[in-house]
Amino acid sequence: MVRKGTRKTVAKTPDIRTVAALAKVSIATVSRTINNSPAVSERLSKRVWQAIEQLKYFPNTHARSLVSGRSRILGIIVENITNPFFPELIQSFEEIAVAHGYEILVSSTNGDPAVLTNCVRRMLERKVEGVAVLSFGAEEPVLDQLVHRDIPMVLAEFRLDDPKVSTILLDYSTGIRAAIKHLIDLGHSRIGFLAGPHKLHSAITRENDFRAAMQDAGLSIQKKCVIECDHTLKGGVAGFGQLQALASRPTAILCSNDMTAIGVLRAAYMAGLRVPDDVSVIGLDDIDFAEFTLPPLTTIRLSRADLARAAFEALRQQAEESGNPKLQREFLVSTSLVVRGSTAAPASSGRS
Repeated sequence: MVRKGTRKTVAKTPDIRTVAALAKVSIATVSRTINNSPAVSERLSKRVWQAIEQLKYFPNTHARSLVSGRSRILGIIVENITNPFFPELIQSFEEIAVAHGYEILVSSTNGDPAVLTNCVRRMLERKVEGVAVLSFGAEEPVLDQLVHRDIPMVLAEFRLDDPKVSTILLDYSTGIRAAIKHLIDLGHSRIGFLAGPHKLHSAITRENDFRAAMQDAGLSIQKKCVIECDHTLKGGVAGFGQLQALASRPTAILCSNDMTAIGVLRAAYMAGLRVPDDVSVIGLDDIDFAEFTLPPLTTIRLSRADLARAAFEALRQQAEESGNPKLQREFLVSTSLVVRGSTAAPASSGRS
């Protein structure tokens, strides 16, 4: 049976004149309001925005950029969009940016220099007002392409001596020390570490913080119990296999990220081992999925919301307060331990 459609009469699309007429103000006042001009009083601004909402008017952002000389677009570059950490980070960044009147342009490099070159070109063509390079160690190739074009940037864990470059410092140490203390309190002493790829300075930092925490706790580290993986599920599976092949296996495994840890959960299950009865597992990131693994993953939380907020604020200050001599150049994001169901006392300890 063929359905018969009915054509509805579509109202004429409102324009800036329609908004001005409804708000009983001039077209210039509407334009200034949309462009956040301080010359418009709060009373008039409220009236204009009410008219815009009532008419469902969508301002022409291209025209706005021509008038204001600003694109109000921010770029964000991440390393691997398939890792759930990054989509969650992008979502937080976009929510904050949109709430402040900005749009975002997203690029994922996946470690491919050609992709990186193309994404930087797109950002330059769109005249982004700043770029958050949150690739956690793979940002060096992009720096030359942006710095020499005077584009404000914010980098994660990477300092650059340039007035238009800000840095987000990530305090992994606090969370990792809390994780080691948690395992020691449960009775663990043989603790393995599945590190991230050494091409990422963030992975090296996490491994160094693990070593420092173990040393400060008076625990020895077996060389073979620290294994370089690749921050993927398959990497976690492979790393767990190497640990299982050791004569003296660790009773607990700390992973450089949650994807590695979830890979370990899978590998342990396939090997007929129970987590946490036979081995305890801790991740790092606290991606949304970590709460829904079986068992729920104990992990070190690195807040995407806090990271996104720091990245946006760094770029906002560069875009809106570039002449401020007290411009904040460094932002700190902390970590904390979230205890769930993947950690318990080792079977040999006799604890319940």
